[in-house]
Amino acid sequence: MPTNRIRTRPPRAAGRNPAGPPLVTDEVAGFLEDAAHYPGGHATAVAFPRDETECASLVRDAARILPVGAQSSLTGGATPMGELVLSTSRMNAVGALEDDRITVQPGVALTTLREVLDAAGKAYPPVPTFEGATVGGVVSTNAAGAATFRHGTTRDWVRRLTVVLASGDVLDLERGQVRAADGRFVIDTSQGEIVVPAPDYRLPRVPKCSAGYHAAPDLDLVDLFVGSEGTLGVVTSVTLDVLPRRPEVCVVMTFLEGEDRATDLAGRLRDVSMDTRRRADPAGLDVAAIEYLDRRSLELVRAAGTGPGSRVSVPATAGAALLLQIELPPGTTAGEVHEQIGLAASAATPAGPIVALCRLLAGEGLLDRTELAAPGETARAAELLALREAVPEAVNRQVAVARRTVDGTIEKTAADMIVPFPKLPDCLRLFRAAFESRGLDHAVWGHLSDANLHPNVIPRSADDVRAGKEAILACGREVIRLGGSPLAEHGVGRNPVKQALLRLLHGDAGIERMRAVKRALDPENKLAPGVIFPPAAGGKAPA
Repeated sequence: MPTNRIRTRPPRAAGRNPAGPPLVTDEVAGFLEDAAHYPGGHATAVAFPRDETECASLVRDAARILPVGAQSSLTGGATPMGELVLSTSRMNAVGALEDDRITVQPGVALTTLREVLDAAGKAYPPVPTFEGATVGGVVSTNAAGAATFRHGTTRDWVRRLTVVLASGDVLDLERGQVRAADGRFVIDTSQGEIVVPAPDYRLPRVPKCSAGYHAAPDLDLVDLFVGSEGTLGVVTSVTLDVLPRRPEVCVVMTFLEGEDRATDLAGRLRDVSMDTRRRADPAGLDVAAIEYLDRRSLELVRAAGTGPGSRVSVPATAGAALLLQIELPPGTTAGEVHEQIGLAASAATPAGPIVALCRLLAGEGLLDRTELAAPGETARAAELLALREAVPEAVNRQVAVARRTVDGTIEKTAADMIVPFPKLPDCLRLFRAAFESRGLDHAVWGHLSDANLHPNVIPRSADDVRAGKEAILACGREVIRLGGSPLAEHGVGRNPVKQALLRLLHGDAGIERMRAVKRALDPENKLAPGVIFPPAAGGKAPA
C-alpha cells in the first residue's frame, strides 16, 4: 500500500573518495554557458563526481551548487551564476537492462542509451529532439519531444529515482510507493523529520507542461522531483521503462500550401492514429509524431543551402511542411513498405499502415509532394530529419550575426507553448498577430501533433528583442486563457520571461506553494539558486 512517509539513507560507499572529488578550476571555462547562451555565467570551480557517495559529499558541503548534464538547456537553467558546478559527465554507467526497463546514471547521453537499447532490440521513445542531452537532464525538465503524441513525456517513463537531498541524505523512490496524503509528504532524515507540502494548484489539461513543480491528486513523490530542474535534489540513478521490442519507423515529409492545410491534415492524421490505437489495429496507420515548419522556416532553410537538410528539395511554392514519424511493427522491411506504396492505388490491396497513409495523402492531392524514407533507409531519413533541425540552427545563426554586427545585447527570443489541439488554429493566429503587429520577423515550428509550437523572433535590433519579449508575454496570457501552458517542454530556468510566464500560469498563490516545497527540501537554497524562482537575497530559499 502507498504511504506518504519515506526514510532517507546514508550514501552507499562505492570504493570512491568519501570526501568527494577534487574541485577543478582549470576547466571552468567550458561550463559557463548553456545552449540558451544566457549571459553572465561565472563559477570558480567544477567537480566531477562518479557516484552517489561523491555526489552527496559535494552537495552536503557546498554553499551553492548547480548540477549540469550536457548543458543543452534552452532556458539558462544550466548556466552557473557563481555556484559550484556539479557535472554529471562521469556518472555515466549503464546498469541493469531488463525486459521492460533499464537503470542508468544521470550522465548517460540519450545517444548512448539508444545504442544500448538498439543492440538489444528495445527502445526508449520519449526523447527530445537533441539526443546529446543526458538522462539526468531530461528527468530534471520532464523533457518531451516529437513523439509525445504517441508515447508521452519523460515523466510517464520514469520508474525509479535515487536522489541526493540538500542535506546529503539519499532517497530511493519507486513509482507508486510514496504518495501525498493530507496534502503532504513526510521524509525521515538523519537530521529529523521533513514535512513537504504537496502542490495543489491545477495544471492545464495538455500533454506537455514543464512549468515548475508537478501537481496532481495523490501526487507521487517521484513526480515531485521529475521536472524540478535540479532545485530539490540531485538525481544519481534513474530506472526508465522501455519498449521490449523496437518498432520500425518511416520518416515522411510532405509540403503544403500553407498552415491551414497543415493543421487540417495534422488533425486528420491524429484522428486516424487515435482510432488505430483504440481498436488496437496492427494494420492501422499510427503516426507517432507530426512536426511543423512554417513558410518563414522553409525560407530560412533554402537560404542556408548547407548541411544534410539542404539535400531535401523544398518546392518554391511550399507554405508549410509536415514531417511525420510512422511506427510499424517490429521487423517491417523497406521492401515491404515500398510494396505497399506500389499497391496502394489498388482497391483490392489489403489494409496496411502505408496503404492507409498513401490513400489519405492521395485524397488530399499531396502524394506527389511527399517523400518517404522506409525502415533501413537511414541516410535519407537523417536528411529529412535534418531539414527540421536546420531551422533552429538558421535562426540561431541569424541571432549570432545580429549580436556580433548590430548590438551585443541581442539575444535569442523564443517561446515554447502548448494549447489543447482544437485550439491550435487560434494559437497560430495569436502568434502571427502578436509578432506582425510589432513588425517582427519571425518563424514558427514545433510539434504539431501536440499543438506545441516554438515561435521565434529573428531580431534585427535590440528593440526587436524587447518587442519580442512583450509579444511572448502577451501570447502567454492568451495561451493560458485557451487552456494551454506557456511553458511546455523546456522548463523555466533563469529566463526572466519564462519566470514571468510561470507566475502568469500559477498566480502568486501557486508560486508560494512551490516556494514552500523548496523551503522544506532545501532551506538554505543551495541547489540551483535562481532557477525557476528569481534569485533571493541572503542565500535562503525564496521567501
